[in-house]
Amino acid sequence: KKDVLEGKKVAWSNFSAPIKAEQQELVGLLNSIASQSENKVFIEKIANDVASIKEPIRKDILVAARKVLRMIIKENSRATLATWIENYTDKIQPKFSSHLFSESDKNVLKTKEVAPTYDATAEDVDARLVLRDNFDAIFSKYPETLIFGEDSGNIGDVNQGLEGMQEKYGELRVADVGIREATILGQGIGMAMRGLRPIAEIQYLDYLLYAIQIMSDDLATLQYRTAGRQKAPLIIRTRGHRLEGVWHSGSPMGMIINAIRGIHVLVPRNMTKAAGFYNTLLETDEPALVVECLNGYRLKEKMPTNLGEFKTPIGVVETIKTGTDITLVSYGSTLRLVEQAANELESVGISAEIIDIQSLLPFDINHDIVKSVAKTNRLLVIDEDVPGGASAYILQEIVENQNAYKHLDSAPQTLASKAHRPAYGTDGDYFSKPSAEDIFEKVYAIMNEANPTKYPNLY
Repeated sequence: KKDVLEGKKVAWSNFSAPIKAEQQELVGLLNSIASQSENKVFIEKIANDVASIKEPIRKDILVAARKVLRMIIKENSRATLATWIENYTDKIQPKFSSHLFSESDKNVLKTKEVAPTYDATAEDVDARLVLRDNFDAIFSKYPETLIFGEDSGNIGDVNQGLEGMQEKYGELRVADVGIREATILGQGIGMAMRGLRPIAEIQYLDYLLYAIQIMSDDLATLQYRTAGRQKAPLIIRTRGHRLEGVWHSGSPMGMIINAIRGIHVLVPRNMTKAAGFYNTLLETDEPALVVECLNGYRLKEKMPTNLGEFKTPIGVVETIKTGTDITLVSYGSTLRLVEQAANELESVGISAEIIDIQSLLPFDINHDIVKSVAKTNRLLVIDEDVPGGASAYILQEIVENQNAYKHLDSAPQTLASKAHRPAYGTDGDYFSKPSAEDIFEKVYAIMNEANPTKYPNLY
């Protein structure tokens, strides 16, 4: 007991000594400022109050400094105190906010794009085959990789992106599990922390919600809680968007991205982009969620020749159509509708630029979207989440964090789904989520407000 008590005293002394030194430093600075200030009495009282705290915390120190700063706004000593506060915050804030993402040389922002290559005879194949053959290359290249989930093994996943993989690599590396999403995530975290590179598959995006607590509390916070001393580079594979059913076609992206800060959220528009994300992630030490387009597996894509090697950059947007009148920003399956609407807008003289976000977390690290808005001076964000969901996050990133408001000639707008779960069937999809016609008319209305003579009212 004596040893434990002594250890406790030593630990507390080591923890509190730097804070007490910071306390004394501020008290000395405040007393110096007080001697030259017309608010001397009030500043000295704050300095004495801080000095009298026997066991100060850093909040006590910074609160006092910031209160005094308000008292000396018009005095010469303001600059000295302001600099002290800024330096102190820069020094202390990382103790509470570091390592949300990896700070090692293997973080995703240090990976470089490698474009897919094609030979002259590259054929158009079902997009699922690009994924399947890329997974084949991954399993051959990385013996520590394995994938497991509902229907991942025996049938090669519900969309056949793992066709034949269990037969080739065995039941340990390509495995079926029961319908228990939280357990799938827990197993994946444990494997990843012990040096394996697991890919945990959640059959559909909607069912990710059964695992969101594990993702939010355990996986997203792991590096943050341990200041980078523990890592679990788990890849979570799922699929979503635009399937015509009540339970399989929701897009709760706003809920997800705001619950799992610390996990990268990647939203590729096709399977080649998705395969490139898997290739990128396996060279990093960070967890990520990859949301494949549920209605894209049977669409045609060309088969690359550098399977397992090409890499989709993370945090980088892609301009897939240039234009001059308005910037349209979206991701995933909705992009195909945006492209259709943009082609139809050309027929009425409206030139739309289309940007594929690709990565919601991190978001447009090069600030390329604001460069587009500076050219077009108009912005529309199209998203199939509920109003105020991911579209609100995207709009804040562009208008506030990238300062795009400075370039806007029209109000920035969003076009999202209805505020309920998608209704069933093709009609349900059409009346629940943004359609090509909705996009066309929303863009046209923005242009009508800007130039009603050139673009008279539709309705």
